Amino acid sequence: MKQTNVGVIGVGSMGYNHVRIYSELENTNLMAISDMMRGTLDKVSKEFNTIGYVDYDNILKLDDIEIVNICVPTVYHYNVVMDAIEAGKNVLVEKPIALEISEAQKMIDAAKDAGVTLATGHVERFNPAVRVAKQLIDDGEIGEIVTANSKRLGPFPPRIRDVGVAIDLAIHDIDIFNYIFESHPTTVFANMSSKLANCEFEDHAEIMTKYDNGALSILETNWLTPYKKRQLNITGVDGIISVDYGNQTVTLYKENNQVKNVKVKNKEPLKEELKSFVNAVNTKTEPEVSGLDGFKALKIVKAAMKSSKEQRLVHLD
Repeated sequence: MKQTNVGVIGVGSMGYNHVRIYSELENTNLMAISDMMRGTLDKVSKEFNTIGYVDYDNILKLDDIEIVNICVPTVYHYNVVMDAIEAGKNVLVEKPIALEISEAQKMIDAAKDAGVTLATGHVERFNPAVRVAKQLIDDGEIGEIVTANSKRLGPFPPRIRDVGVAIDLAIHDIDIFNYIFESHPTTVFANMSSKLANCEFEDHAEIMTKYDNGALSILETNWLTPYKKRQLNITGVDGIISVDYGNQTVTLYKENNQVKNVKVKNKEPLKEELKSFVNAVNTKTEPEVSGLDGFKALKIVKAAMKSSKEQRLVHLD
């Protein structure tokens, strides 16, 4: 079995799990990790018996490394990704792809010019419950989709200091809406504000997006709820699909009070995501969630933020 050499830049909360999974996969070899925080770096490096660098350039200089996963704070995504691409590495960058739309576009263009693969880490795409729901939709179980609404709620995470809830959380569901609808968004209207004294960005957001196939998405997310809730409901003309992201369950509601708990084989979404990315690199195929997918999700979030700021409907081109 071919061993693909991997490096991980940023090994905090999310990056740690990337390191863990790559150390578990049979077809990957975790060669090195990097983190600016020496204490975190030393701890993770020792736990997984791998080389650790404070300066991520040392990872990019390792010719044998084919894949680099970037899990640094969002404000650093652009610079680190561009450096990795320039070094000829295939890159998976955690969502959001970048802080600004212009940065995302430059990253996509650079990867294309360099002939490397760029993927965005929208992990919910690999949630088995989402996959099952999408298959039910494709099979016509609920007919034409009318609306999809999601709730992604929970307490404030102190580790997030560079973005608000829209870019950190809402972008998950926006990407899922794009995946489900397979349609282009035309308008977005949103309301956002900050209520928490210790949060300088928005800590709650309500976003409504219209798609050119007529479908409508409604998203509620916040850092105000004392418990986590991750739920998606998709309404079609012939039924409703209810997804619990966390529990990985899918319930199908049909006419005449028919209710069916659809079988879902539970899996770790992040592990499925990393396996998929490694396969895309090795087979030289398009990743399941590309840089362009990340760009599209970011563009909608940015439009929603503009809508909230200007208190008006924003049209998307």
